[in-house]
Parts: sequence; C-alpha cells; structure tokens
Amino acid sequence: MELILTRIAKKKDYTIGRLSLSPDPPPEESGEKKASPTGGCLKGASYFCDTLEPTWRDYKHGGRKIKGCSAIPEGRYAVVISWSPKMKKWLPILLGVPMFKGIRIHAGNTAKDTEGCILVGQNLKKGMVLNSNTWLHRLKQKIVEAKDKGEAVWITIR
Repeated sequence: MELILTRIAKKKDYTIGRLSLSPDPPPEESGEKKASPTGGCLKGASYFCDTLEPTWRDYKHGGRKIKGCSAIPEGRYAVVISWSPKMKKWLPILLGVPMFKGIRIHAGNTAKDTEGCILVGQNLKKGMVLNSNTWLHRLKQKIVEAKDKGEAVWITIR
C-alpha cells in the first residue's frame, strides 16, 4: 500500500496536506511511464484525510532544518507500526528520513502538537486538523490490514 501526502498549503507556521491511499506501487516501480490524469496521484489513489506538519523548508534549495519546527523532506519512506515510548501507544513511524529520527504519524490539532511528525485529521479550521484520533485509528487499521496481507507500506511525500 502506498500513502501519498501532497502538501497543498505551505504557510509560515504550518503545512497542510492531503493524504491519499493507493494499493498500487508508484509508476516508476510498475514500469508505467505516462503522466497520470489525476495530477500526479497514483492510479487508484483515493483521498483519505488531511494532514498538518510544521513549517515546510525547501531543503533542495538551501532550506535548513530548525529543530522541532520543520517538516520532513519530500521523498518516499517505509512505514511500520511500532511502540512509541514518548506517546505510550502503537503508532506508525517513517523509516530512513534524512536529518530526522522518530518521525511518526499521530494525533494532534496544531503545529504546536508536532516537532516534525505528521498529524492526521480534517482541515476544518485554518491552521488545524480536527477529529485527529478518529483518523489516526482509521489509518492504523488500513496499515495493519495491508501488513496482514503481506504488503509493504510506503509513504510518498511531495
């Protein structure tokens, strides 16, 4: 399963994104070469929920990480669920994120609730995601279902 996080609002103090789910591998892995009519979304990808992260930094053009206040770099990362000693619960974690460690997907409402992690929910209020616990629970269920079928889970962030 592929999670696709498309950042749609890069504001001074936060970043809003849209998370989609796709059972298909990315086009470069499946041999597919043509552009997608869905604006770069993977074939079969469907909108799942909104996301909130700290401030986006343009790392490719000299942007610098500010500890606790920066969104992670664009890229593709493996996702597993592991125990979070800090949050004291089982949460998705992204593996191999350059310059960052311990990047999780978890519940929260504002950029103050994250130090680089991805918050899930509904962007119903400016600069916030709401109903975060509900959407985290649903996402964890999807990840567990994929893992139970023997599928790898990845997130592509752009």
